[in-house]
Amino acid sequence: MGRQHIYEMTMARIYPLYITKAERKNRTKEEVDTIIQWLTGHDAPSFSLVLENEVTLKDFFAEAPQLNPARHLIKGVVCGVRVEEIEEPLMQEIRYMDKLIDELAKGKKMEKILRA
Repeated sequence: MGRQHIYEMTMARIYPLYITKAERKNRTKEEVDTIIQWLTGHDAPSFSLVLENEVTLKDFFAEAPQLNPARHLIKGVVCGVRVEEIEEPLMQEIRYMDKLIDELAKGKKMEKILRA
């Protein structure tokens, strides 16, 4: 799957996958929402609009209300690549989100996931 294809995927397509991954590990949709809102600055109503309007990942991050400055504290490997070493800014944002959902599914406490 090329990078352009990933960037054109919609958040409405990715979001249910995140929820399924979390719920398989006895985590909740609400926790997924908390992570996405922490990362992007969206609140529940604005995130609902993102899903309804089928916003692409490219536009989701470009139009995020306030990307969390603490997101640079996210470290680790996603798909065999260290997220902190990804040079392409949009791909790094996408992988930050993937990494946080991975941490949720692995049972990490929310305070640690949200870098509190």
